[in-house]
Amino acid sequence: MDRVAAAFGFPFRSGAARAWLVGLPLLVLLPIGLVPLLGYSVAVVRSAAADPDAPPPTWRPLGRLLLDGLRLALILGVLSAPFAILAWALAGPTSGALAGPVRDGFLRTTVGGVIAGAVAALPWGILLLVLMPPATARFASSGRARDLLDLPAAVRLLRRGFPTWNLVVVAIVTAWAIGLAGVGLAFVGVIPGVFYALLVSSHATAALTDA
Repeated sequence: MDRVAAAFGFPFRSGAARAWLVGLPLLVLLPIGLVPLLGYSVAVVRSAAADPDAPPPTWRPLGRLLLDGLRLALILGVLSAPFAILAWALAGPTSGALAGPVRDGFLRTTVGGVIAGAVAALPWGILLLVLMPPATARFASSGRARDLLDLPAAVRLLRRGFPTWNLVVVAIVTAWAIGLAGVGLAFVGVIPGVFYALLVSSHATAALTDA
């Protein structure tokens, strides 16, 4: 538990400035910066697994960051695609159901799309929280792409280390809530908040490497 709790202070450790100096511009450049950011998240998991007290790692070697990030982006895309299709499929019927109470066509389409996206987002988020932390932990430890793709093995790791996984998920959800809400309310901005959540989530995920 102490290891997971320490993740919340991880982004502010001595030497973390170099991580922020690269990470924030990459967030501004999304979606171009997505692959290196995902690769860096794997590097954080790997570094924190080896030394939980270490500061955020450097952005090197670049080639490995890009390759790891591309692999992670592909598996996220595969897992997310069905839910994107579900949201698209629900948008039309949902907008149609609002024809009575919402007369404005643009507003009706917008509200219908938001509702459809929210309906699809719930199972999508649950799936990612179940599969991705253990899969990423295994991949970061081994460096083998097949460990990232072996989702049954990720489920077995989750079962074996369920108490740890539960703490990791709480840390991830809390970090993103702080990043998107708390930091934004402090007038720091959503971009630093997202990078903070990324660092905390990755460091917390490293606890699963010992599960």
